[in-house]
Order: sequence, then C-alpha cells, then structure tokens
Amino acid sequence: MVETKKIEIPVGSKTVTIETGKYAKSATSSVTVRCGDTMLFIHCCVSPEPRVGIDFFPLLIDYEERMSAIGRIPGGYNRSEGKASDKAILISRLIDRPIRPLFPKGYRNDIQIVAQLFSYDQENQPDTLAMLGASCALMLSGAPFEGPIGAVRVSKIDGQLIANPTHQEAAKSNLDIVVAGTHDSVIMVEAGCKFVTEDEIMEAVEFAQVEIRKQCEAQLQFAQECGIVREEFVNPYDTTELKNIINEVAHDMIFDAYHNFDRKYRQDKLDEAKKLVKEKVEALPEDHYIHKIIEETGIDFVAEEFKAAEKKIMRAMILDEGVRADGRKPNEVRPIWCEVGVIPRAHGSAVFTRGQTQILSVATLAGPGMKQELDGVDPEKEKTYMHKYIFPGFSVGEVKALRGPGRREVGHGHLAERANIPALPSQEEFGYTIRVTSDVLESNGSTSMGSTCGSSMALMNAGVPVKCMIGGVAMGMITEPGREPVVLTDIQGIEDFLGDMDFKVTGNDDGITALQMDMKAKGIANETLRKALAQAKEGRLHILSKMREVITEPAKELSPYAPRIFTMNIPVEDIGAVIGPGGKNIRGIIDASGAEIDIQDDGRVTITSNDKEGADIAKKMINQITFKPEEGMVCKGKVVKIVQFGAFVELAPGKDGMVHISQICKERIDTIEGRLNVGDIVTVKIIKVDDKGKISLTIKGVTEEEAANCQ
Repeated sequence: MVETKKIEIPVGSKTVTIETGKYAKSATSSVTVRCGDTMLFIHCCVSPEPRVGIDFFPLLIDYEERMSAIGRIPGGYNRSEGKASDKAILISRLIDRPIRPLFPKGYRNDIQIVAQLFSYDQENQPDTLAMLGASCALMLSGAPFEGPIGAVRVSKIDGQLIANPTHQEAAKSNLDIVVAGTHDSVIMVEAGCKFVTEDEIMEAVEFAQVEIRKQCEAQLQFAQECGIVREEFVNPYDTTELKNIINEVAHDMIFDAYHNFDRKYRQDKLDEAKKLVKEKVEALPEDHYIHKIIEETGIDFVAEEFKAAEKKIMRAMILDEGVRADGRKPNEVRPIWCEVGVIPRAHGSAVFTRGQTQILSVATLAGPGMKQELDGVDPEKEKTYMHKYIFPGFSVGEVKALRGPGRREVGHGHLAERANIPALPSQEEFGYTIRVTSDVLESNGSTSMGSTCGSSMALMNAGVPVKCMIGGVAMGMITEPGREPVVLTDIQGIEDFLGDMDFKVTGNDDGITALQMDMKAKGIANETLRKALAQAKEGRLHILSKMREVITEPAKELSPYAPRIFTMNIPVEDIGAVIGPGGKNIRGIIDASGAEIDIQDDGRVTITSNDKEGADIAKKMINQITFKPEEGMVCKGKVVKIVQFGAFVELAPGKDGMVHISQICKERIDTIEGRLNVGDIVTVKIIKVDDKGKISLTIKGVTEEEAANCQ
C-alpha cells in the first residue's frame, strides 16, 4: 500500500480535498485536488540546476482539459483534444500570474506545473482549484517558493457574497471575481462584472482574503506534515562591482535621459550610456570576475544591472519629484485622439490613439449561423460575440514573423472582449453574431485598454445598439519600503516593465465591467488597492469624455455592406420538413436565395441576407413548405391542370386545391376555355378542407379588398 497524505480545506460551503503520495511519484511533487466531482491532477517538476544563458525565471504552466472529464469524445477529424483552447491558455495564465512574483530574483531553475482536469461535474469550477493545487504542489516540491498562495472566486447573489460559486450561481450574479494572494496581501485579481461599483469590488476582495488565509495556513501545515524543507536560495553571483561601474560611468547619463521627456532622446542617451559601460567592462582583465560569471552563465549581467539602474532612477523621480518618464503627473492621462468609420467597406471601425499606443478596431456583423461553437467541458457551448487582439512586431518597431496569437495575445483579447460584453444587446434584441478585431498599430503601454476603447467605438459605428460606451485604463504603482506607494494612471511600457503593478479597469461612467490586476511586488495593501480603484475611475471618465468627442451613440443605420436579418416563426413540427431529408430542402432554399438560414429548436427562423430580394425568396420558400390550408384563407396559386369540371391550383409544393367551374366566375359558364390557362397565377380563397385533406377553392368568392391584401 502506498502512503498518502491528505488535507481538507473548507472554502465557503464546500470542502476541497488535496492528496499527495499516490500518483506521478517520479515528478518532484504531485497532488490531487477535488471538490465535488471536479478532480484535477497537478504535477510539479523542478530542474536541479539553473538553465544557462537566460536572463529570466523559466516558469512554465500548462493547464489541460480532457473531454473524458464530462464523458465525451472530442469533435474534429482526429477525435483528440489538439492544441490548447483559449480557455486553457487563460487558466494557465491565471495560475502563472500570482506565482511568478513569489520566486527570488536570480533564480533560474526550470519549473513546470502541469494541471490536468480529469473529472468535471460542470458545477465546481476548476480554475481556482488548479491555482490552489499549483501552490500546494510548489510547497511540496521544496523549491524556494515564497508562498503559499490561496485562490478563490467570489460572486454575489441576493446581496450575499459566496465563495467558489458553481457555474450556475456565477451566471446569476453581476459579479464574477477571482482573487489570489498570500496570507497577508493580494497579488492578483481577475474580474468580469455587470457595472458594479468600486466599493463592491473591495467588499469582494476583502471577503476573498478570509478564504485565502485559510488556504495558506492549511498548505503550510500540510508541507510541515509531509516533512518538506524549503530550499533557501542565495544568488551565487555577486554583481556589486558591476553596479559600481554602471554608477560611475552611466548614472548621470541615465538621470539626464529620464529627465528629458522626449522618448527618442531618452533611448539614444541610454544606448550611448550602455555602450560606454560595455566598453569599460570589456577593458577589464580577461580573468576578471565579471567576465568569468558572464562566460559561465551566458547571462548578460551588464544589460540586467543597467536596467536595474534605470529602474532605480525612474522610481526615484516618481517618489521624490512626482514626475514620470514622459513628464506627466501620477494621475495624468496621455493625449488622446480618436476617429471612427476609417475603413470603407467594414461594417464598423475606429482608431483609438493614446500617447504612443494606437489601436485599429474593426467590427463585422454576421448571421447567427456564424456563432462560434465551443467544443469544451464548460456548460457554455457557443459565443455570439468574439474579440481578436493582434500584436504585430512593427507596433514596437521590430522585425517579427507574423504567427498565430500567443498566450499574451489571447489574454489581452479576452480582457477587452469581457469588458464590452455587459454593454451588448441580447440576441433577442439584436440577432447578429459580432466579431471585432483589434490591430495594434503602435504600442507603448496598455494596448488591451486601447483595444477595449477601440472596440466600443467600432461597435457603435457599426450600429450595434450597445447600452453604453465602455472605456478602460491601466494603472501602475511604485513602492519602496517605508514610503507611501504612488499610484500611476495610464502607464506606458517602461512604467509597466519597471513598476510594481499592472492594474487594468474597464467600465462606463457608473460601474466596472472587467478588472485585471497583476503584481510584480509581493502583494498590495487594501488601502492602496482602494486608492487605485478610485484613481482608475477618474482616468476612465476622462478617457470616455475624449471618446465622446468623436461618437456619442450607436449609428442609426447599419452599414450598406452589412447583412440584414429577417425573422419568422414556423411550427416546431415543421422544422424537419423545412430541413428535408439529409438537409435537401434547406440547401435548396439557400442555393435559390443566397441567404443564410438558421433554425432554432423553438421554430424561430433567422434569415440573413445582403439583399431583401434574397430574403423574400427564402421566406416564400419556407412558407410554401410549412403551408397549412385553412378555411377562409386567401392566397395566390398557380394553375397546374385544367379539366372539364374545373381547374387545379397549386397553393404550395405538393399542396393543390380545385376550383370548380362554378367558382370561377360570378356568371354561369359552360367551359373554362378562355377563362383560365395552365401557368396562370390566381388569387383564391379556401372554402373547404375535407377529412381526407382535399381542398376546395373559389376565385369568384374573393373580394376586391382580400385580393388587394393578398401578397
């Protein structure tokens, strides 16, 4: 029998069980996490030696879902899961973001965490369980992880906050927020909201921290029970002499560069200073310690320490002088200009420019048949609003091959998508499938928030009846021990790179729709978070006012190049007849009309066409298939056969009625000849439908008014 150890952690009204010692024993550490019938295996591998030649911490997080977790075989030709879905990428990022800051500087051993979902009850959501399990696996690995972390999702139902809600509970709430942190402070927040206030966000964060502390205490106890001794990491490379060289050669030049608010001047001055430092280092004896550690590790310590010197000077400017690298005050937003309708044939388009960040957003409308089918384990099976974020190399002046979206692009695109969803009309109000693409034309910080703003304006330009305009702003923070933190509004790239926080907030004038916070420091105090939320609202309102200088409401008319949607209802029992055997009838309608046809289970038919004529053809053909004769009905038909005693009129394919000779004219006639011909279109009224379905028609019984109203 294998020896296993287990802990149970209460999270809200649920219990999470974590077990180790039973599976994947060749991994550095491995845990099984279970809540209800949702179960994940989380494995951690730590390399014994640092990786040579890198200047970053090589942490790799992979989250995987097996379709067998819900008893299904994947779709597609290969019947396999294939590449990671967007959702899997987003959860991988969710695990990574609170863990990465909690490793010491200079630690470069490879660490991989693999979280595998093997059972899913479609109630207990797996993302926060994966985060908790990843932290626990790291604690059991002995790596110098400065955790643990806890993670909890919070929703609010009937005024009550609940921890780790089910999918069904979260869907009813106007708040869906994931909070991760240590025992003492928050490290990461990810939220999708329906116009909630800053106070509601803080209430949820403080509620989550109670649950997070329980999780952290349980993990510390579990690691102790398992006899784990955490590695104490001491950076083996002393770069003090290199720091002194940089301070001696380049300090004044770096100071000058950051006190000149022209970006090009700053970059040129920094390049010149770095060149002088490198020359000084190269002039050192070949056996000098600095040369030895660079050769031994393959790490460019010169670039690393030069960046540290930049960071120190830039942060001192903000803390001591209240001045940022581009001359702004902490709460100032960069200059903004916008335009809409810039792409002639697009259904809607907008350009949002803020400082040196520029986004082109393009909205495209299509029928419901173009909705995205989701082949995943979640209850959600389709999407009718999609946002794609594209970040090419030229946006930062680099030569870079164009490839598919990476994890960063997927994450940024999802945030901007989530931000605008609460403002969208329902499918009943506006039956289109909507896709927005946001191309980054220039990047210097907060392209995801630029994409949020650009998307909102493009949707309005396309005539989508959105509830309101959505804006977004990215906040930063500079903090030093013993100093009051400084919150920065609308951070640029260098403030993101050298700062302590990246905090994005989206919404309208009254409330928040999405929120994402990542810390580079080891947490943020609640008072600072509250201040950041208040300052973000000021910045968001300013940005919205600039957007409204260009567009204030959705366009009254759709673009002439956008398809039109027409709806009709048919009896549910006729759906099969419209589709036909093997889809024969529906294909015939599509071929004849050029329209896109979508039939819902309740009998609602959506016809999407670029011209009214095509839609009319489709409607007529559907009406013919679903035609049911009733006494008193007036309709048009085609004469298909003439006999001695009358004429047969086709009312719909396969549905004929007979006009007796006595029902053709008001006067008595002995022959039909000269009165009706095969192929004539006539207006008739149904006077009887007998038990066998035979239809009797009249022409003479149709009044002038009935004939005029018959289409």
